[in-house]
Amino acid sequence: MASSAPADLQVIAMHGWAGDGANWTPWREVCGPLGWRWSCGERGYGSRTPFSPAWEGAGRRVVIGHSMGPHLLDPAVLAGANAVVLLAGFGRFVPPGAEGRRVRAALAAMAAQLAEGPSDAETALRTQTLLRRFLVEAASPDPAELLPPGPADQPVGAEGRERLRHDLALLERSEGLPAGFPTDARVLIVEAEADHIVGPQARALLRQALPQADVVSLPGAGHCLLRSPVMAPVLEWLQGLGAA
Repeated sequence: MASSAPADLQVIAMHGWAGDGANWTPWREVCGPLGWRWSCGERGYGSRTPFSPAWEGAGRRVVIGHSMGPHLLDPAVLAGANAVVLLAGFGRFVPPGAEGRRVRAALAAMAAQLAEGPSDAETALRTQTLLRRFLVEAASPDPAELLPPGPADQPVGAEGRERLRHDLALLERSEGLPAGFPTDARVLIVEAEADHIVGPQARALLRQALPQADVVSLPGAGHCLLRSPVMAPVLEWLQGLGAA
């Protein structure tokens, strides 16, 4: 695979809600020998410094986003992509009907847990507990112990809490593709069939919004894609960009 992969490829990767750039470490290790330039966005929910990546120089430009990751990128960055890989993504996080009512209720409960008070220390610990519970569901059916270190490993500070609240509200308001989504880009959708976070209706809405996309479905995969063979089909698809 490495010998025929496009060498002029530049990747911008973006984690989703409650994640951070450490999620991409295995990807960077695999892609490093291919000579691809790699940059990770960072929201700064935990101890990492917020970082908004930008394209540098010529070459093919690929965005790889997990869950709401593409919604967290600068729309101008997303618009500059030649190809987009959506891992466990959604077309509208709160779909219509019964599934949407259930999701909206869960988001409201999470927002209440993120509210400030009665003290900074208590709120920091309460937020950490919320993130841990969320990540258990996101990891399932795999054990959460397989997740890399991240924001849930320590009490969450005031700036991180504010970003979590802001992005949770953005998640609830999402009603389609993220701002700046490149209409002429090649797209790969990777679905996690055992996803406890992005439901079947939200996954179907994404396919409807991007009828031209290639789709890979991973049976038994959870939202975090921990034990799923996700890298192989994504790298194979990216390799094919060289012939496009």
